[in-house]
Amino acid sequence: MTQYLLSVHGTDESPYASDEEMQAAFAAVGQFNEDLQAKGAWVFACGLMPADTATVVRAHEGTDVVTTDGPFLESKEHLGGFWVIEAADLDEALAWATQGSIACKGAVEVRPMQGE
Repeated sequence: MTQYLLSVHGTDESPYASDEEMQAAFAAVGQFNEDLQAKGAWVFACGLMPADTATVVRAHEGTDVVTTDGPFLESKEHLGGFWVIEAADLDEALAWATQGSIACKGAVEVRPMQGE
């Protein structure tokens, strides 16, 4: 089985039209997480705080360390959360990502993880 990163991308603005819609998405993601666990595909998942809470650390030659507030890249979209799953192949990972996208109402990028 190969591990895949399913990353959820979005903007700083909420994709939900109302609090009720947001709560429904949270419930759908919870059910999706339970489905992943029941099928043995679950490795780890996590939602992230907004990109403006990030701190970037740059170490130059091991001595100069510079930290800056905010995301590493200036972009319209940011990583909002992710799942690490195990899947037999890319097709299975894409099927899981489709379900995750439906649940969270956002774009989900699928990327295989490097082997050991």
